[in-house]
Amino acid sequence: PSTYLYPSFQGLMSDNDTARLGLDFQRMLRINHMLYIAARDHVFAINLASSSEQIIPQQKLTWKSKDVAKCTVRGKNSDECYNYIKVLVPRNDETLFACGTNAFNPTCRNYKMSSLEQEGEEVVGQARCPFESRQSNVGLFAGGDFYSATMTDFLASDAVIYRSLGESSAVLRTVKYDSKWLREPHFLHAIEYGNYVYFFFSEIAVEYTSLGKVVFSRVARVCKNDNGGSPRVLERYWTSFLKARLNCSVPGDSFFYFDVLQSLTNVLQINHRPAVLGVFTTQANSITGSAVCAFYMDDIEKAFSGKFKEQRNSELAWTPVPEEQGEPRICLCRLSHTC
Repeated sequence: PSTYLYPSFQGLMSDNDTARLGLDFQRMLRINHMLYIAARDHVFAINLASSSEQIIPQQKLTWKSKDVAKCTVRGKNSDECYNYIKVLVPRNDETLFACGTNAFNPTCRNYKMSSLEQEGEEVVGQARCPFESRQSNVGLFAGGDFYSATMTDFLASDAVIYRSLGESSAVLRTVKYDSKWLREPHFLHAIEYGNYVYFFFSEIAVEYTSLGKVVFSRVARVCKNDNGGSPRVLERYWTSFLKARLNCSVPGDSFFYFDVLQSLTNVLQINHRPAVLGVFTTQANSITGSAVCAFYMDDIEKAFSGKFKEQRNSELAWTPVPEEQGEPRICLCRLSHTC
């Protein structure tokens, strides 16, 4: 009941779809004193400096799908056939980049940050935006390139970490349908740090298939200067992709793990060192519990220096990589948290 003491944003109650389904918030983005809220069919801009007593959008854009009929013909429920705005990120100091599910036909646009007016033509949203609102995704611009992590197909069978829209950089992605790269990931966050872009997500652990579908949380890294492989090896794919397990646990004779990452901060300072804070929970079939773990960025970088594990040929087991063999292209390593 005490929440009624604070202002709330009710959206467009005059809109029948909003009144029936709610706003269905997808993203929130704060830039200085402006809060941008991405929802279904709309993006709202709220001036936080003048919204202490009543939250009223200063501006809004409406972006509705024209493909609703095609969507319903393909067997989707009418409530799924809206345009859920799943990507809303700054492209530069003046432009917002937005992508929507567009009735299972993902599409992206550029908008002026000051007026929310569209700039230029639409671009294809595949591999940049998911096909439906329930699918996870993250995205950010770094060095003029757009880095995205999402599902690339209608059936949500192809997960990808993808780079595109750069003027000089090669378009790169993770290998299709290879569980060693990604296996049923749930993407949570992405950050640019130094020469790399880091992706934080949870996924089914390929190194523990004997125990069933065990979820682990990961941090993956790609190099911003990666140009892809040769025509013989990893052409148009990342050559710098590495990932590590995020180990959030209670130490002791027998570790108690909080394996499932739920949310993550941007880089902040802890003990005068750059770090990220994450909220973790236990496995779905485990004792219910949650924890907050901190990871220093220099510890994350050290984890990607080894030691590594690999899966040789068709063997199921993951074994340590001999030090003389060097750094493998696809590897698993382990990162412990700092409390």
